[in-house]
Amino acid sequence: ASKKYLLPISAPNRDIPGGTGGSPQTLMYLKIRCSLLCTRRNNVNVVSFNICVFGVLLLNSLCQDPDANCKHGLYFRDGKRKVDYILVYHYKKSSVSKTLTRRIYHNDSNARSVKQDHQLPGKAGHLDVGESETHMDYHEDDKRFRREEYEGNLMEAGLELERDEDTKIHGVGFVKIHAPWNVLCREAEFLKLKMPTKKVYQINQAHGLLKKINSVIQKITEPIQPKVAEHKPETVKRLSYPFSREKQHFISSNAFFSSILLIQVYEILKRTTCTKAKYSMGKELYVDLISTSFSDVTNVCKFLLANGVYSAAYPLHDLLCEEWASYGVFYKYQPIDLVRKYFGEKIGLYFAWLGVYTQMLIPASIVGVIVFLYGCATVDENIPSMEMCDERNNITMCPLCDNTCSYWKMSSSCATARASHLFDNPATVFFSVFMALWAATFMEHWKRKQMRLNYRWDLTGFEEEEAHPRAEYEAKVLEKSVRKEYIRKKKRRHLPEETGNKWRQRVKRVMAGVKLTDKEKLTWKDRFPAYFTNFVGIIFMIGLTFAIVFGVIIYRISTAAALALSSTPSGRSSVRVTVTATAVIINLVVIIILDEVYGCIARWLTEIEVPKTDKSFEERLIFKAFLLKFVNAYTPIFYVAFFKGRFVGRPGDYVYIFHSFRMEECAPGGCLMELCIQLSIIMLGKQLIQNNLFEIGIPKMKKLIRYIKLKRQRSLDHEEHMKKKQRYEVDYNLEPFAGLTPEYMEMIIQFGFVTLFVASFPLAPLFALLNNIIEIRLDAKKFVTELRRPVAVRAKDIGIWYNILRGVGKLAVIINAFVISFTSDFIPRLVYLYMYSENGTMHGFVNHTLSSFNVSDFQGGTAPNDPMELGYEVRICRYKDYREPPWSENKYEISKDFWAVLAARLAFVIVFQNLVMFMSDFVDWIIPDIPKDISQQIHKEKVLMVEVFMKEEQGKLQMLETWKVKDMKKGENCNNHSPKLSRSQSGSMSSCHSYHIDV
Repeated sequence: ASKKYLLPISAPNRDIPGGTGGSPQTLMYLKIRCSLLCTRRNNVNVVSFNICVFGVLLLNSLCQDPDANCKHGLYFRDGKRKVDYILVYHYKKSSVSKTLTRRIYHNDSNARSVKQDHQLPGKAGHLDVGESETHMDYHEDDKRFRREEYEGNLMEAGLELERDEDTKIHGVGFVKIHAPWNVLCREAEFLKLKMPTKKVYQINQAHGLLKKINSVIQKITEPIQPKVAEHKPETVKRLSYPFSREKQHFISSNAFFSSILLIQVYEILKRTTCTKAKYSMGKELYVDLISTSFSDVTNVCKFLLANGVYSAAYPLHDLLCEEWASYGVFYKYQPIDLVRKYFGEKIGLYFAWLGVYTQMLIPASIVGVIVFLYGCATVDENIPSMEMCDERNNITMCPLCDNTCSYWKMSSSCATARASHLFDNPATVFFSVFMALWAATFMEHWKRKQMRLNYRWDLTGFEEEEAHPRAEYEAKVLEKSVRKEYIRKKKRRHLPEETGNKWRQRVKRVMAGVKLTDKEKLTWKDRFPAYFTNFVGIIFMIGLTFAIVFGVIIYRISTAAALALSSTPSGRSSVRVTVTATAVIINLVVIIILDEVYGCIARWLTEIEVPKTDKSFEERLIFKAFLLKFVNAYTPIFYVAFFKGRFVGRPGDYVYIFHSFRMEECAPGGCLMELCIQLSIIMLGKQLIQNNLFEIGIPKMKKLIRYIKLKRQRSLDHEEHMKKKQRYEVDYNLEPFAGLTPEYMEMIIQFGFVTLFVASFPLAPLFALLNNIIEIRLDAKKFVTELRRPVAVRAKDIGIWYNILRGVGKLAVIINAFVISFTSDFIPRLVYLYMYSENGTMHGFVNHTLSSFNVSDFQGGTAPNDPMELGYEVRICRYKDYREPPWSENKYEISKDFWAVLAARLAFVIVFQNLVMFMSDFVDWIIPDIPKDISQQIHKEKVLMVEVFMKEEQGKLQMLETWKVKDMKKGENCNNHSPKLSRSQSGSMSSCHSYHIDV
């Protein structure tokens, strides 16, 4: 009896406002029964137990007013059962019934009658006076019957429901769902969820010098730690064990205080059946059966949402984290454990990854700033830029365009040359190597952090089960099965169908197709049209991106030629800056627009593929979206880095586009400065406009539109306007959660900006750090105040995003090697210093990189219209290239210096790539994926778990042995008092003895 009544006491008190389990009446009943049972043994225990129960009830009553909670929509009308989930639907409300109260709640007394007719309490009164005058149309009636069946099946599954149609939102009804304790226990056992037990053990603590260092670090970082209990360092941890109702007494009473509850409720919503198709006829019957006949394996709730039976389904917000979703705490660490308890492991891992990435950007930003400051400090000591700025050299350069452009002096590009040194100096090479190793260290650090989180969140033994097929996939398979079955039966059919029974025959064919779905599956032949469409679509989108970049190139060339006709000297001198700035802004606008378009196209291409599972769908969508957005964001940068100035030809033999426009040339200082401008504007523009402004502005705009619409409805009904909004009404006006793909995507693109072209822009990590500090709080505020609370999803890693990060890190090594070799002047300077310099210095380097051209060799109609613009006649002009002079036998041919520099460049690429790859792999090898202390703790948990269960089994055996000894003593006493027992009496005594032993 003590076991029977004491076990439920350990269940969390989740039904009381402020608590987590059974009703107050249940606790009072159990207290009285246990008092009666225990009084005979120990009165002290009774007193302490009564105080404990009454204390819990008193604290709960003082902490939270049930009526207040009910008014805010967090509880049922009884103020005891908490709302775990909300289903929203639209209904037609007549003018007569607008003022009638429609709030009806479900209680235990009428639950059985509800389950019989599949209606919520009071549903019989749903057809009131207003509905008698205005009948629902066919579709609304069909949706209502579907809701009745689905909600009835939910109650048969053990959930408790309450409907509310008397809300401030006109024509919108809400179904509140509560999961009782016994249902949660059943689902936890079904899902094999690991729960913390009552058994605690000590976590291994550092000793000696390491302990002192940790204490010092803890004191230093105390001001930036969030003031929440979950973030305090723990010295003990609870053992975790897969939940079992037989081991309920072994589970901690705080086990259901997390997002696990929402996972359990959502699993019930997903698998609850809904197969009725009332008032459906003809083709609609066929489609309806196809869509709803696999409700045991598909997400029925998602299907009902897609078909308008319900307009939304979401859990309620009941937490506002002041230590997280606030810009005032931007300098603090995130309370990741609290985020995980509220949103689930998948979203918790995203914010943990974002925090680790932001934290790792701090050392990268510091080194980047040091490299930039080194360039600023040495700009006056840079001999090549000094030679370019020296007007005494009197180097006359060839025209930048035909006819309208004249000769110009190299000293006019002095500012560009000095600015290029800020980003093109020997420290840049070191920074490229550092960032490659930084990327490898970041990946290893995240893996270790992920393992710590898995250990702390009891995910070490968690394995994702094979996901159920998607509803779209099942529908496609069923359609294929039915089509095959129909063709097969049509061939064998000899007798014509009876006209009156056509619909029955059709239903039989459909149901026969349902049975064949287990044998059928979509082959590559079925998916070939979709695969072909995907291939053509992706190629077309990439081609469109290239075409737009080519159009911007035409704009740059034509605008430069037009500005060269300017009558003012200032206009002609600022041609390069004006063209570069305007072209980059055009690229930025196009990138932002195409990003949104490509996201929609990637989703459509993935949907027509009909992937089997949600995980497969998400991975394919991510891959397509990343590929298109990667090409869209980086194509303009790749052009400036590797193609601009490479195929321009030479004076007298230029390369033309459309026979009139010459290809662009780089500035005398190289294209690295222009690459830096392009990269910085696109990176900062995407972060400020697309990531931050859009994330804040678009939800605010949608919220304003919804508010205006709601205000118009309120003006029509003054009585509804005076009502106070419930929590579920407030959440209904929020934006639906669209997944983590957009959040990860913007961070991965940013990671590419930080690593791929870091050789040209050392300040990229700093700007990324500043953006991410805001991004963390912006995302937190958006998740808490702008979006509906998402469904909690369990996950032990970040999935395909980790592989994308590794791919970007490997690609960054190759791209930085080519940027240093071919875009910057680092290699030509080294070649000149060690092969051609007469005094071992960089004096004469600029003159060495310039070739000569005789102006008499210009093609007809390409010479400058005003050859005397500089005030003197020009016979020889210079251009940047390695070619033979005009007085040579092989004039204007590629010189030997070009091949020497090219060989050095290729050698540098090979050495740099292999060296950095080796160092990255070495870092990967030397840092273990699983921290040593975590592996020890996991092993310790396994040993302790075995010990606990062994002790429990030994206790049971000792109890059985005690019973045996007692029964044997009773038998001996009986023999001593009655030595002359009859044969029948002896048999009865032995049978009694065996009976006690069995019990």
